[in-house]
Amino acid sequence: MAKKELVITSRDVHLSYGDFEALKGISLNFKKNQITALIGPSGCGKSTYLRLLNRMNDLIPNVHISGEIKVDGQDIYASGEDVVALRKKVGMVFQQPNPFPFSIYENVIYGLRLAGVKDRATLDQAVETSLKQAAIWDEVKDKLHESALSLSGGQQQRVCIARVLAVQPEVILLDEPTSALDPISSTQIENMLLELRDRYTIIIVTHNMQQASRISDETAFFLAGKVIEMDDTKKIFLNPKEKETEDYISGRFG
Repeated sequence: MAKKELVITSRDVHLSYGDFEALKGISLNFKKNQITALIGPSGCGKSTYLRLLNRMNDLIPNVHISGEIKVDGQDIYASGEDVVALRKKVGMVFQQPNPFPFSIYENVIYGLRLAGVKDRATLDQAVETSLKQAAIWDEVKDKLHESALSLSGGQQQRVCIARVLAVQPEVILLDEPTSALDPISSTQIENMLLELRDRYTIIIVTHNMQQASRISDETAFFLAGKVIEMDDTKKIFLNPKEKETEDYISGRFG
């Protein structure tokens, strides 16, 4: 099988909040068109690391970051790097659905409007395409101009995913996107991510190990600010190299 090209590379990444070192030398690479899961107990650094990949930690005071993170070979922490362009290329979906308090239509095209797109036909097409990719078009196509806040939690989360897809990112980051949802909504989002994998590089933080084993191609196990191991998901779950990984997966801690 041909080796997949790397979209994101990170080397010896450290991050501190004041005196507390949250990430202790993380080196991870992510391949094009596959789903990578980041697993580990609460507070192990996986969400902190995920937010580094589109510079969301820039918004937190007193953060110190060192090491190297590249997207498509470009150092995203180099001086003069365009953070807005980075976040268009590397989109983010959060744990709690966070639609804006306006219509479904306006939610989806929010990023396009920011980018100055005004052509109605272009916007209409983006809304339909993105909502179809997010597997929610059939549920909302007749109420595009109703408030996104009127939708269920699972529907809101899929609209948030459509909002990310509308700007045609290369990478989608998801921080526990189903933890606030019921099992049926979670399954819908898992199925949608499997469909999207052919077009996007997807990195998902999840507490749900069944979810990681169902949908991811590779899994990285975080513990206390370090990556203990990263491998094909089947190997991580069936034959981990490290005792800490085995202990976590078998439920001895976490």
